Amino acid sequence: MSDKKEAVEFLAENGLNVPGIDREELLRTFASEMQAGLCGAPSSLMMIPSFIYPDKPVQTDKPVIVLDAGGTNLRAAVVRIDKEGNPHIGRFDKRPMPGTQGELSESEFYEEFAEFVAPLAEAEKAEKIGFCFSYPAEILPDCDARLLHWSKQIEVPSVVGTLIGSGLKRHLAKRGLQHDVVILNDTVATLLAGKSVGVARDYSAYVGFILGTGTNTAYVEKGGNIVKRKDIDPNASMAINVESGAFRAIRQSRFDQLMDAETIDPGFFTFEKMISGAYLGRIGFIVLRLAAAAGLLSESARQLLDTWQTVGNKELDDFCDGTPEANNPFLNEAFTAQDQQMIVDLCTPVYERSAVLAAVNIASAILKTGEGRDPARPVCVNVDGSTYHRTRTGQYRNRVQTELQKILAPRGISYELIRVDESPVIGAAVAGLM
Repeated sequence: MSDKKEAVEFLAENGLNVPGIDREELLRTFASEMQAGLCGAPSSLMMIPSFIYPDKPVQTDKPVIVLDAGGTNLRAAVVRIDKEGNPHIGRFDKRPMPGTQGELSESEFYEEFAEFVAPLAEAEKAEKIGFCFSYPAEILPDCDARLLHWSKQIEVPSVVGTLIGSGLKRHLAKRGLQHDVVILNDTVATLLAGKSVGVARDYSAYVGFILGTGTNTAYVEKGGNIVKRKDIDPNASMAINVESGAFRAIRQSRFDQLMDAETIDPGFFTFEKMISGAYLGRIGFIVLRLAAAAGLLSESARQLLDTWQTVGNKELDDFCDGTPEANNPFLNEAFTAQDQQMIVDLCTPVYERSAVLAAVNIASAILKTGEGRDPARPVCVNVDGSTYHRTRTGQYRNRVQTELQKILAPRGISYELIRVDESPVIGAAVAGLM
């Protein structure tokens, strides 16, 4: 038996079988879960109304402070949008996202935000803060947001259930600063950024998709279809935060189950943990540990792996892509040449599966818009996130695009993938200026 065949069989025996993924069944399940979420029925997809109406006009030549709370970094900037719709970003700054460096109290969490944004608020004559918040939260009609629960391994449990905008305003007020805060999800912001640059192109619908540290999708839905809310104009169109990373109607491999059990939120965000950058290296590490225990790697490799805590996604991706840096851990002499080839054979499918599932995710949102039937008016999908744009193993982006084409071309759906730099920042500015 060849080494590659042995790797394929080992993965399949443990539930990771890329060719065996039933794309059509996943599409049907995604559609069903999305519809249930809009109706308030049991669903793993929260389908959160954003109370952001993409068709509203945007004020121009006015400054707005932008906060972008992502999975890794907290960023701030001041943005102005000129009369031609071009964004101008200034006073950019960033620091680690509060809660990524250890557990914080509620007061410590909000104080870090207020301390970060205060210099901008004091220096700029901006009336509003557009706050891009990349975590599951119930958006209220006044565009404040109640945190439902954390994802991406953030450790600030006492903030769950609190109003994020009110918390920030309260701590800014202690400094004598008064600002309105408009909160939106980063994927909704990505959608708005796509729409802001797509005005010159006659798109029929807009989708935002993020695949970075975590993953999520947003699209625009008719108000009349958001059955679970009675306070939405049925004739208006509103951006919906799908929270697609929480999709649970998918079978985990043994590797996923073991990795999930090691996280601080086991059982939550199953889909995100199968495809996004915060987890791909960790899944690969578990694949290698189990493979070593099964005798697929040398004894020296097994002993070395036993001393590791985990593997970084970048290190694994670089190695499997054949572009490792000199300090890549897989270049350690404990790994034989045969080990190194086996590592590539075992871990490349982790990335290939991610690409397939990402395509299913994007396609589900495109199909939910009901648009794209006219090739002259495709659906615009703004794609953001380092995992999508930087992953190379398995020809990642090409694999996503090929899978999308296989799903949507037979259905006669036209779409266009675009990339807008600084999408969360631009989208949050647009929301703050609506």
